[in-house]
Amino acid sequence: MSPTPADPEAWDAYLAEGNAKQARKRVAADALLRDPAGRVLLVNPTYKPGWDLPGGMVELNEPPEVAVRRELREELGRDIDVLGLLVVDWVPPHGPWDDQIAFIFDGGTLDGDEDLQPHDEELSEARFFPLEKARELVGGRLRRRMDAAMRALQRNCPLYLRDGVVGW
Repeated sequence: MSPTPADPEAWDAYLAEGNAKQARKRVAADALLRDPAGRVLLVNPTYKPGWDLPGGMVELNEPPEVAVRRELREELGRDIDVLGLLVVDWVPPHGPWDDQIAFIFDGGTLDGDEDLQPHDEELSEARFFPLEKARELVGGRLRRRMDAAMRALQRNCPLYLRDGVVGW
């Protein structure tokens, strides 16, 4: 017989056992930031090849929307309000990595890039690019996610993706 909430100590132990057996997901939270000309902000990480959207990995028990604001503050030294969710993407296992959930939030429009200098050693550069150039600079998985984020922005409706594809 399973414990019930009537026995709080046994119930908590029962729930903890179930929690320990369930999958844990890596979670990433990025932001789509634009300038008044519609260019997209990309960052150049020092720890991996290629350009990326600003953002990063969610810490233990941290909400994704809080994580993206923290990452933007750490990486760019800017407090940026998140305007809404654009994309949730389930990314299947790849290489040495387990599956992951990747979020892209709408970071809105920034007035200019004059003071967008990296604020930590994880980035070598932060620059706005026209969308087509940004698409060339990011990898295929992120390109699909970024394209979906642009569609979600235009439609004012978040999208769920499965490995970058809508309509799985």
